[in-house]
Amino acid sequence: MANGAGKPKPAFLVAVLVVVAGLCGLAFYRCNAKKSSDAGGTASGSAFVDPRKDPNAPTTAENPDPNAVATTVKEYNYTPAQKLKPVEGTSSYTALGPKRTVRFAINTWAGWAPIFWANGGGKPGKVWKDAKGKDFLVELVQADDPVAMGDQVANGVHIGWATVDMLPLIIERLKLDPRTMPRVFQQVDWSNGGDGIVVRNDIKNIADLRGKTVVLAQNSPSHYFLLNMLLNGGVQPTAVKKKFTDDAFQAAAAFNQNSDIAAVVTWAPDIYTLSEAKGNRMLVSTLEANKLIADVWFARADFARDHPDIIEGLVRGILDATEELTASDEKKTQVGDLMDAFFKLDKGTGVKMLADAHWTNYAENRDFFLVSSNPTNFERVYNTAVRVYAAERVVNQDVTFDQVMDFSVIKKLGAEEKYAKQQNTYEFKFTPASSGELNVEDSVVTKTVSINFFPNSYEVYKKVPAKDGSGNEVYYDGNVEYTIEEIAKLAGSFGAARIVIQGHTDASMKGQADESLVKDLSLRRANAVKEALVNKFKMNPDQFKAEGLGWSRPADSSDASNHQKNRRVEIQVVPAEKQP
Repeated sequence: MANGAGKPKPAFLVAVLVVVAGLCGLAFYRCNAKKSSDAGGTASGSAFVDPRKDPNAPTTAENPDPNAVATTVKEYNYTPAQKLKPVEGTSSYTALGPKRTVRFAINTWAGWAPIFWANGGGKPGKVWKDAKGKDFLVELVQADDPVAMGDQVANGVHIGWATVDMLPLIIERLKLDPRTMPRVFQQVDWSNGGDGIVVRNDIKNIADLRGKTVVLAQNSPSHYFLLNMLLNGGVQPTAVKKKFTDDAFQAAAAFNQNSDIAAVVTWAPDIYTLSEAKGNRMLVSTLEANKLIADVWFARADFARDHPDIIEGLVRGILDATEELTASDEKKTQVGDLMDAFFKLDKGTGVKMLADAHWTNYAENRDFFLVSSNPTNFERVYNTAVRVYAAERVVNQDVTFDQVMDFSVIKKLGAEEKYAKQQNTYEFKFTPASSGELNVEDSVVTKTVSINFFPNSYEVYKKVPAKDGSGNEVYYDGNVEYTIEEIAKLAGSFGAARIVIQGHTDASMKGQADESLVKDLSLRRANAVKEALVNKFKMNPDQFKAEGLGWSRPADSSDASNHQKNRRVEIQVVPAEKQP
């Protein structure tokens, strides 16, 4: 007894340590909560604990889920020769002739300005050089109807034009003969405002097109643009009445003449003329969705096999012309005149069209063809188009992107300093969005994204024990990697628009948990998604704004108790002109 006098007992020491640990933990939580809120959160969060001192208060924002198991059971490292199918048989394209004249099909579009400049116009005359220094000529062939263009390539034209989204449709026609299968070698531009949807003034967003009539050219960039906007806006394509025309110019005329048509999808110059007319407005264009429609050129497979040196000469010539035009306003005026003459446009129209496309330099081609982690690269744009058209039952596609894309020339040119030193210039500059700066009511697209968050967790890649009892761990949401990629593609496509990520919680603790705690959890979920996008795809963090809405907006108001569905994020796309 005497030996223990004045010394704290073991039980008391334990109690003191528990209290100290608790206070330290609370301080650590508060510090990190502020850091997360201020700096964008962290994707590593797990259990979310209420910091309030009231011992009787609920300590979590959501009830535990008794079924906490998985909800579902950088450059490319190959060479094109490993993926592209060999071409057998005798070539069937039009003979080049003694002057080696390449027939190159294009449409009425500003993106082709560099080839006009490189060629001195549409007729064969200016001499090009192939990879071995030998001469060849280029004859431009106007082909605005994409179906007719495909027929021309099938019947002997050497080079065709396409947007990447059109390729699945073109391939359906050309894959019937392996010799005519497209080989895509170069991107010439991104549509930069030249494609868009013009609507009547009562149409405020994509969702308002439900039940309305939209006119457009079938199997064209306009078709893909509409389908992509509808799906991203949560509207099934079957919910819109589509009226098809042979080309985009006929679609514009139909919209202009018929007031019963609610919207038209077309391209410049008609989108500007129509949007400026009384009663109409531009709903969305590739000014915001500036990495959605990529213009490329392709060669017939047999021509590419027989004339690789000419293919390289075309890529070099167009890249060099792109650099010349980009650096000179005088040359832009001159190339506009060449386009006016070839397309039979009113004088001055060609130069006005030039802003509708962003010509892609070598660095941008490298990012498009070679960088596998780029959310808007060839692979992802092509695969999205395949899914969109497959859902419409327009294609039954069995041709993968790497059986079409040939990056061999782009990769080869990277060894030359004049190309290697070029920088990607097509990156929109954002300033960080402060609280209250953006009004999501101005958003043109709202996309609900179902990431099934673990209760009380803001961890995007949360792992739990597998349901099969193997002892392995799997993602709580088995689709999370696919979902994050879908958000990245949406954000990347709208490269000039602000992306608002709204986090939500379930209402399982409504009336018990502190609402500020719940909103904090939802904000952390939004920030965790933002962080996942920035880390995996190297996206600009300033393009995103995270918001936490707690349980205030259930996914389905008629079924507010569906807790798993409510632990989600939503994506809002706010156009550039609506930003501060």
